Amino acid sequence: MSPRYCERPLAVRCGAFGDMVLLTALIRVLYAEFRVPVDIVTSGPWSEPLLRGQPGVGEILSLRSRKTPYWLSADQRRVVRQLRARGPGPTWFCDGDDAARPLLDRAGIPGDYIVDVKDHALLPGEHATQQWRRLAQIMPSSPGGAHPAGIDAVVPGCYLEVAQPQRAELKAWLEARDLADQPLILVQIGNKRTMRRGPRRLAVNNKYWPLERWAEVLQFLRQHHARHAILLLGTGPEYQLNAELARLSQVAGLHNVADDLPIPRLLALLQRADALLTVDSGPAHAAAAVGCPQVVLFGKALPSLYRPWGVAGADVQLLRGEIAGEPTMLGIDAGSVIAAWSRLELRAAVPL
Repeated sequence: MSPRYCERPLAVRCGAFGDMVLLTALIRVLYAEFRVPVDIVTSGPWSEPLLRGQPGVGEILSLRSRKTPYWLSADQRRVVRQLRARGPGPTWFCDGDDAARPLLDRAGIPGDYIVDVKDHALLPGEHATQQWRRLAQIMPSSPGGAHPAGIDAVVPGCYLEVAQPQRAELKAWLEARDLADQPLILVQIGNKRTMRRGPRRLAVNNKYWPLERWAEVLQFLRQHHARHAILLLGTGPEYQLNAELARLSQVAGLHNVADDLPIPRLLALLQRADALLTVDSGPAHAAAAVGCPQVVLFGKALPSLYRPWGVAGADVQLLRGEIAGEPTMLGIDAGSVIAAWSRLELRAAVPL
């Protein structure tokens, strides 16, 4: 074990894009309690551009994979070296499995320095952000005991800051696409699960909603928001899915930008837009974190646990359908989405 003690808290969370947005609820509380930035061990190419520079975020130690054998994984060995160099300190282990736990053992972080989420079960009806807020107030048995709480000013929910350089970059990007003066509506039809098995097997996915229904909703949006540009979001692999929807819907003023949305630009775009229509996805949580109103379609995930919840309290209209008593997105019809959108409190565009 390194003899040097690190007072900065450490959070370990190797999650999807949305999971890392939710983790901001824990980061902000730890930052208020310890009054120093929180270092983070994480995985995935999204975590660093998402969290870098966010309030309360310190050093980000990234892995490609937790499950590769240690001696075959240069990035695992690098992270262990970095953890040894920083020294052991209070640690919050936020993964639902133990795949990353051996890294803490190798780095010499004692078990009594660690608060493990698996030792603190989710409470009935508890939202993910509430769970992280509660976990952040549980201190390791060693060292030093509890810190002054100091969290009254920390508003519950997720929060992401969009910096001025991000807004300036977005403004230039919108100008290049002749969109700078138009109000924006954003639509996210896919997610990681949707694309995992390829377009021909979309119907087996519990976050799939038929393109014909999306097309009907897009036609409604165009009819009722004639001045708005409608942007189809996503990652690179979702570009073709969006293109198929665009051909099917035949809607004017529709822009497929899934091939040109690095995460910093996506966050600025979500902050700039009037509203978002989305499946349960990472961008849904990011939208809540920057105050963007939204209609969100849920499949099997529990809304009580994963409903988008941001500190700004932007309006969220949530839909969940059933077929034969089982929750499924396929049980949501287009008319229900149109009705939810009609209830949504859109906001005026945020100046860039």
